[in-house]
Amino acid sequence: RASPDWPARLELGVAERALPGEWRSGDRAVLAAYEGGALVAAIDGLGHGDEAADAADVAARVLAEHPDEEAERLLDSCHRALARTRGAVMTLAWFDLVGESLSWTGVGNVEGRLVHAAAGPHAPTHGALTKGGVVGYNMPSIRVTGTDLEDGDVMVLATDGIDSGFARAIGEGGSAQEIADRILAAHGKPSDDALVVVVRYRPAE
Repeated sequence: RASPDWPARLELGVAERALPGEWRSGDRAVLAAYEGGALVAAIDGLGHGDEAADAADVAARVLAEHPDEEAERLLDSCHRALARTRGAVMTLAWFDLVGESLSWTGVGNVEGRLVHAAAGPHAPTHGALTKGGVVGYNMPSIRVTGTDLEDGDVMVLATDGIDSGFARAIGEGGSAQEIADRILAAHGKPSDDALVVVVRYRPAE
């Protein structure tokens, strides 16, 4: 799933499922490395089924081809590419491994949460600033926010097939994949496609 040159410092976990009864999910993860960093994105094509999956595929291709593009330009490219599809919502996160920082933004209701390891398991999480809209139909002006990264920090992106109470499951420990699986099992909704992407920032070797 991740590109072959995926950075060892970014431990990945992905858990997903389609709406029961559907063959394809409209939710899609993008994991694309570039020089000095990586883009992690969660995309939710509107609705479910083939048309939602087609829209998610279009957006995923654009992001994977230009992972280090400036945020507004990259989302504009997605907006143009999605114009003849159902459209999609998405949250994008860039890990800067040189500057040890995270920057992120989003359009629509894909939620992003970050837990700083040093703050302890019960500390409040930080959230991505997303704007209402649909990429492909009505693009808002976006705002990129950021934070410094510390060893052990965990970031989670979750589509709206995951209920909003998932954040409390992040601090319960385990590998990135175990966290993703736990969130999907405990917080996945039976009425929609669901996707959880977890990234843990690991110490440099």
